[in-house]
Amino acid sequence: MQLFQGINVVSISVTDLGRARLFYGETLGLGEPLYDLPEAGWLEFSTGGQGGNLAVTVAGPDWEPSTGTTVVLNVRDCYAAVDDLRCRGVACGEPVVFEGHVVFASFHDPFGNRFQICSDVP
Repeated sequence: MQLFQGINVVSISVTDLGRARLFYGETLGLGEPLYDLPEAGWLEFSTGGQGGNLAVTVAGPDWEPSTGTTVVLNVRDCYAAVDDLRCRGVACGEPVVFEGHVVFASFHDPFGNRFQICSDVP
C-alpha cells in the first residue's frame, strides 16, 4: 500500500505578505486566497488543479530565498504562458525543451523564490 496520496500544499516563505498577496493573486492570476490568515502569517492559493495548493508564509528575520527548491506549475502551453507572464511584468526565462518530455521556463517571485512553468512538448 502506498503511504502518500499526493501533495496537499507547498509552502514558501516571503518577507511581505501584502506584496505576496498582490503578486500571487493579481500578477500571477491565482485570485483570492483560499485561506487568508494574515494573523498567522499564512496565505494559501489554489493553483487550479488537483495537485495541491501554494501557500506563502511570513519569513523569519534571517531568511534567505532557497537556491535549490523550485515550485513547478503546470500550464497548457509554456510558450504562451511565458508571453503572458512577460506582459504581466514578470521576468521569465526562455522556454527549454526536453524532447519527448516537457517544455519549461523559469521565473522568480519578488522575494527571490524560484518557480518554473511546464507543459507537454507540442
